[in-house]
Amino acid sequence: MGGNVLATGDAAWIMFGIFFTLLALRVPVAVSLGIACLPAFILEDRLWPMILVQETFNSYNSFILLAVPFFLLAANLMTAGGITDRLVTLSRSMVGHLPGGLAQINVVLSVFFAGISGSSTADAASQGRVFIEAQIKEGYSPSFSVAITAVSAVLAVVIPPSILMIVWGGVLTTSIGALFLAGILPGLFLALSQMGTVHVYSKIRNYPTYPKASWGELAHALFISIPALMTPFIIIGGKIFGWFTPTEAACIAVLYALALSLLVYRKLDMRGLYRAFSETGRFAAITLFAVGTASVFGWLMAFYQIPQALLANVSSWEMGPIAAGFFIAAVFLVVGCFLDAIPAIIIVGTILQPIAAAAGIHPVHFAMISIVSLAFGLVTPPYGLCLLICCSIANLRLIDVLKDVMIMLVPMFMVLVLLILWPDMALLIPRFLEPGFME
Repeated sequence: MGGNVLATGDAAWIMFGIFFTLLALRVPVAVSLGIACLPAFILEDRLWPMILVQETFNSYNSFILLAVPFFLLAANLMTAGGITDRLVTLSRSMVGHLPGGLAQINVVLSVFFAGISGSSTADAASQGRVFIEAQIKEGYSPSFSVAITAVSAVLAVVIPPSILMIVWGGVLTTSIGALFLAGILPGLFLALSQMGTVHVYSKIRNYPTYPKASWGELAHALFISIPALMTPFIIIGGKIFGWFTPTEAACIAVLYALALSLLVYRKLDMRGLYRAFSETGRFAAITLFAVGTASVFGWLMAFYQIPQALLANVSSWEMGPIAAGFFIAAVFLVVGCFLDAIPAIIIVGTILQPIAAAAGIHPVHFAMISIVSLAFGLVTPPYGLCLLICCSIANLRLIDVLKDVMIMLVPMFMVLVLLILWPDMALLIPRFLEPGFME
């Protein structure tokens, strides 16, 4: 941009150089993004540091982002209110008899929990405390226990309601209702790939199983779990039928979780209520702080026209839908290793959007390729937040579980490839249930 002290290339080198240097020094991602913006605000005559604060708070001026803390609170209330225990019972009745019964329960519970929380980190933190120690006691190796708990937690960002989908819809103006529907099939395919991996591991290592539940036990477990299982249907159904917005759906999920915990299951006490609110505040603060500083970083990139410079050569490749899909997935797979998913959406998603549009990729398909690719970053070093959480719970080093994690990611990667080659994996349900979302 004419009249700037820093040229586009110089600004990019300074911003990204400082950011990755701070990451290498283990400075938190959100703080690194904010500090990386400071030199531009100091050096440019037309900018001043107060804009950093102003743009950060401008990013919070979004009704959609209010859904983030409310979905987290709904999940924490359900955990504190004993609702998760009912879902564990149901999962055991459904898949406990399969090879590696407890690990299979771990995966299925992640599917149920994903339909409530929308946060993989919340899933990893809550299920890690329950399953890692229990699996080790039953004879599962510590590295396998940590790996399957961390890997299954990423389902929460793919299966609706996903916080990443809410952020994506708000930043890139894509229908959140369509994204919610589009995540159902990819999420279930990922879950099936994880269950298949557990099956193979369990056959090779002779991991234990539970006796098969009778039809009566399964029916009873399903009956007591129906109120909890209604949560994702209320959220998604309300969005499909236009009864409420994603933020209103999150608020209704909180009220529903409170009603279940206090009136139906009657397990929530004042200590559990305090813990639910404090955990929600902690996770929401981390998430939204990253949104704020990433928005400033993205604003500066637009100011210096860095995206246009980065895309100058890529646009000349004239990629078709499949080639562009693999390119987008590759970028997000690499970026996800170093950057939290929400900043990656705000910064990288806006850069890649023109490439997807030029290649003829539907915006919803583009979103799902990106979100599934970013899900890998939650369990791949050096960032790998879900993996770090599970390792800290088990007191294991990252290097000790990396082999099992990489093995588990192979069938998940095949699902990503199928998603790129078969767009209807993402588009089939939205087109069938609510074609208006796809316009």
